[in-house]
Amino acid sequence: MADDQALIRADGIAVDFGDRKILHDVGVAIAPGEIVTLIGPNGGGKTTLVRVLLGLLRPGSGRVRRRARLRIGYVPQRMHIEPTLPLSVSGFLALGRRAGRDAYRAALAEVGVAHLLDSPVQQVSGGEFQRVVLARALLREPALLVLDEPAQGVDIGGQRELYRLIAGLRERRGCAVLLVSHDLHLVMAATDRVLCINGHVCCTGEPATVTDHPEYRRLFGPIDREFAVYTHAHDHEHDVHGDVVETETGGA
Repeated sequence: MADDQALIRADGIAVDFGDRKILHDVGVAIAPGEIVTLIGPNGGGKTTLVRVLLGLLRPGSGRVRRRARLRIGYVPQRMHIEPTLPLSVSGFLALGRRAGRDAYRAALAEVGVAHLLDSPVQQVSGGEFQRVVLARALLREPALLVLDEPAQGVDIGGQRELYRLIAGLRERRGCAVLLVSHDLHLVMAATDRVLCINGHVCCTGEPATVTDHPEYRRLFGPIDREFAVYTHAHDHEHDVHGDVVETETGGA
């Protein structure tokens, strides 16, 4: 990919924490409208690489180039809200970008939780809060959406719906997505390209190619393609909590 085509490009990235090598000679480039999934085992350097790409961490060596005036929406792996802080969902959204209640309501509606606008943040479920944080990122009108383990703490049904939502955002908004996961099983059909890292780049390419790669199989084992999102037929959907919602063609 040519430098002038990429939204963001990193080459030769190395990061050491003391005597421990976290990343070595890692490169990645993300094109407009592309979904790239970054996978690898826990401790493999995925979040460290994201921090480098976002400019939150300076690498020991290597270079990161971002398109001029690139807008990035970021959903971190964890976000702690003080339990005693009197903060509504609308107030939480305002912390990132003051845009007015109509804009907040529209962003929440796009991720399926408009009804939470005035709810206390501490009272929403884990799956709901993930969508609220995603809505906050969307308020930036990003050209690149970065999501670090967005399905963490969400059950399997909720994960499937979340990944469908992310793919739909790409289709509607045309934004690129960098999706970080420790497991490709649920996201393989929703991504264009996969980068597998374990301190270095183990393998990269289209999902079907990566899942057949010996290094991927060594780390994760063979993939159950019937389990992957979008690849199974079903007559129901799940709400934000992961509960089954029958469709019109569903059961009795």
